[in-house]
Amino acid sequence: MWSGIQRFQVGEDGDGANLVAKADRAADPDYARAVRLFVAEEQNHARLLARLLAAGGLPTLTGHWSDTVFVRLRRLMGLRLELLVLMIAEVVALRYYRALRDGTGDPLTSDVAGRILADEQRHVPFHCERLHASLAELPRPARRPLMASWRLLLFAASLVVAADHGPGLRRLGLGRLRFVADVMASSGEVVSAVLPPVRRNPEPNRNSNAPSHAEPGSTRHSPHGGTRR
Repeated sequence: MWSGIQRFQVGEDGDGANLVAKADRAADPDYARAVRLFVAEEQNHARLLARLLAAGGLPTLTGHWSDTVFVRLRRLMGLRLELLVLMIAEVVALRYYRALRDGTGDPLTSDVAGRILADEQRHVPFHCERLHASLAELPRPARRPLMASWRLLLFAASLVVAADHGPGLRRLGLGRLRFVADVMASSGEVVSAVLPPVRRNPEPNRNSNAPSHAEPGSTRHSPHGGTRR
């Protein structure tokens, strides 16, 4: 279990400078400020996990190969693809921290995991909102294949984490296959939140030629009035 916490601590650490720079180039000051707050929360997670490790008499790691791969992939991409890669780590982290919160018998570990989990549960909708707007700029035929590819990468990443953290997950009462299945089950909500809705052409009104029975001077109101987002 402790080795898993060490590896996740590495993943939470970092200055986020690359992501912040891309957010600044998006020409949306509100989003850029929000990204800085996100990075600050991730850095706070790293501090919390470092203190938890210190309380257990364990050091932090200077690095881990999985974190190195994710960071290099993200830095090679634009904001949209960087967020998609980041979302893989976020979705996997949701299941890990939930297992850590619920499966450990140590009150301090459970408290730290619960605090981080509460933040991560807000981070995912935040990134989904930005990705939703970003994917709306893509041609419609490209959107679903992109998210299908994202789910394949998420599946591969969850398999790697399950293999790498298998013994620790078992101590938390969670088997490898269940971990992967839970991660993939949660991905459906992410895909639904990110993909812009498919707009269907309204069916023709079959009664459009029918004579109106409204009294003179009266107005008919559609029951479907309102503004479509």
